[in-house]
Amino acid sequence: MTNMQSLPVSEAGSKLTGKTVSIEDVEAAAERIRSEALVTPLLRHPLLDEVTGATVVVKPENLQRSGSFKFRGAFNRLSLIPPADRPRGVVACSSGNHAQGVAASAQLLGMPATIVMPSDAPRIKLERTRGYGATVITYDRETEDRDAIAGDLCSKSGATFVHPYNDVGVIAGQGTVGLEMAAQAAALGLHLDDVLACTGGGGLSSGIALALEAKSPGTVFHTAEPELFDDYKRSLDAGERLSNAVKTGSVCDALLSDSPGDIGFSILSRVAGEGVTVTDEEALAAVAFAFTELKLVVEPGGAVALAALLAGKLPFKGKTVGIVLTGGNIDPQMLKTALSR
Repeated sequence: MTNMQSLPVSEAGSKLTGKTVSIEDVEAAAERIRSEALVTPLLRHPLLDEVTGATVVVKPENLQRSGSFKFRGAFNRLSLIPPADRPRGVVACSSGNHAQGVAASAQLLGMPATIVMPSDAPRIKLERTRGYGATVITYDRETEDRDAIAGDLCSKSGATFVHPYNDVGVIAGQGTVGLEMAAQAAALGLHLDDVLACTGGGGLSSGIALALEAKSPGTVFHTAEPELFDDYKRSLDAGERLSNAVKTGSVCDALLSDSPGDIGFSILSRVAGEGVTVTDEEALAAVAFAFTELKLVVEPGGAVALAALLAGKLPFKGKTVGIVLTGGNIDPQMLKTALSR
């Protein structure tokens, strides 16, 4: 079964493979990004409680700078690059949200950025990455190796490669979402029983889970993925990192990673609860719900945790549940498609 293929421990393109992330790293990242990243609110809406039977709080990272949580990890990681190395710039691979986070961070820090993006990435993500001043190089997901392209760029320029999820600096930055959720829930007089976040390579999910373990003991973290791209759920169930059989074929473009990163997997394999998956139709229904009921613009990949909640993928009735809306960079046509359903 090709989709159950076991992966080697090392990760192509990541120079930080095998390192660990601590809660101290996450707390340091929070201080490092404080001047530029937004502290997104923790929202409540009575309709969510009504339709789920739970007490629901929503962390809208679609409101974050550059339109997704990715800015947090990117700005933290780029800030760690020594000043002497910054003129050589950074290189990243991304379908769009990490691309924008890195490009925006590089612009703020005065660094050149080159982003390797799939040719079928949403137009809005391609345009906005270029709008931050980055050079965009496109590739074919099916026939070309983005890691090889990025590696060649780095070897020629001496640029720093910033992995979208398998990087301790990136994971620490994403973990600030969990720090904020724990503090904001406590300020509301709530203790989170469960938290769900949209999961691709696992940088955000592992960072959140690590932060919650330290700051909200007893909270169970769950990965949420699109069907056919549930490598994290299957990997956690199997106890080893597995790959997906396909590279394309979902409206959730932000979550189409090949396999879990080993750094994040080492965290989530220790602390994560049961993972969940949703269909494209459920993701689009969540996009429509967020727009019409919550008045929030969310892309399909950023709405997967909400989709899992609305579809009743786990028994949350009577519990206090937190969900993360991870991104809002949606093409107008995709939003139209979601609303038409």
